[in-house]
Amino acid sequence: MTESELRADSHSIEPIPDADRDSTGLQQMWIWAGANIAPVNWALGALGIVLKLGLWETIAVIVIGNLVGCAIFAAFTVMGHKTGVNQMVLSRSAFGVRGAYLPSILMFLMTLCWIGVNTYFPVKISIAILGQFGVPDNWFVEIVVITLVMALQVGIGTYGFYAIRTFEKYTVPVTVAIMVLMSVLAWTQPGVVDWNHASTLPPGAHLAMITLLMSAIGVGWGISWVTWASDYSRFVPRSVPSSSVFWYSYIGMFVPTVWLAILGATIASTTLDTDPAKMVSAVFGGPVSILVLLMVLHGPIATNILNVYSAALAALSAGFKVSRFALATIVGVAGYLVTVYFIFAPSFAKAFDNWMISLLLWMSPWAGVVLADFVIRRKSRIDVAELYRDGATSTYGDINWGGIIAFLAGLIAGWTVEDGLVAPLQGPISTGLLGGADLSWLVGIVVAGGLYLVLGRRVTAPSVVASSARP
Repeated sequence: MTESELRADSHSIEPIPDADRDSTGLQQMWIWAGANIAPVNWALGALGIVLKLGLWETIAVIVIGNLVGCAIFAAFTVMGHKTGVNQMVLSRSAFGVRGAYLPSILMFLMTLCWIGVNTYFPVKISIAILGQFGVPDNWFVEIVVITLVMALQVGIGTYGFYAIRTFEKYTVPVTVAIMVLMSVLAWTQPGVVDWNHASTLPPGAHLAMITLLMSAIGVGWGISWVTWASDYSRFVPRSVPSSSVFWYSYIGMFVPTVWLAILGATIASTTLDTDPAKMVSAVFGGPVSILVLLMVLHGPIATNILNVYSAALAALSAGFKVSRFALATIVGVAGYLVTVYFIFAPSFAKAFDNWMISLLLWMSPWAGVVLADFVIRRKSRIDVAELYRDGATSTYGDINWGGIIAFLAGLIAGWTVEDGLVAPLQGPISTGLLGGADLSWLVGIVVAGGLYLVLGRRVTAPSVVASSARP
């Protein structure tokens, strides 16, 4: 391990200078793979079974949906690579300097909940595994586990990008080996998987659940990562082809997400539950449970160190005048409280599904506006220095109402064809004309992106300014 791997990250939201852009495509793959080798992805697949879909159609939705969703995510990593700028500052091009504060604040709040979601799994599974060795399952033990995990992930996330990539580089290969062992045990032991598990839903409800699953964990999973994408690819040198950044990021996101989701679906075909503790007790015991515990603890930490880091960047992008260290502490405390909520929630599966659907409600139209701006209107050419100027003098303006209106219109349009599990997330077109089908992610992106191109003021795509430019 070299000194450069252990150095602290002193960067904030300014463009990364060329001298500090020393990441590689392979390191980007480790970052995104590590973030997705997490128990939360077991629940992604298990959710399809809980929603009463068959095993093989659940697997098909996971694969097909992530082929699309991960491509959308990888396209956003290219933005950071081309400019050296983090994702929320980049959105100023579409929304204006202060107009981009809205998605930045939404991003900050979202990551607080994600930290809680991700920490829920190691707590539940750790308690189940420790129970095999006589450790009691009570609130005190749960609080101890939450505290230890939260302290570690906040510490690494605060130290910054270099610590994050080093952590992923050295831990991902080990966890991949554990994933292989887990998969072999689950798929070869008799009685663990019901390969013939089929849906019992009537045709209308059957189609509705397929589209709901596609939105929540198929295409939606890749989209749920787009607001983080450029925060890490901004460290890749310009000399590395953008296509390399795209494909390394794509593979790092797609392979572990699909792999673990399929593992979760197969195990849930007999447990019929998303409870990770039940999944572990159904398949893994004895010495193997210790290896599973290592992966369980690694996964959320590998994910949440990104959440802590990117949450701080989002808050700074929204104009917060607070140090990244102080922001990371705030994020840790809030994530701690969210974890406690999920631990005591009556149904994690329903809470998790509604959480994913609500995320896509705003992230899809945001992604539509940003993609339309960067790819179509700007032709991937951003004047970096202008992103950091005062709104009154910046080329990108203070508040671009075309972007804001398009975003809100896409949000409303997406909601009309959304079908969550609670009334506020059930749109009138979905519950009426579509019979409960959920097309929110697609409608949100298309409406917001298309309307932005119509409403957005006429601009001339500026030349790309060196990513080391300062405001």
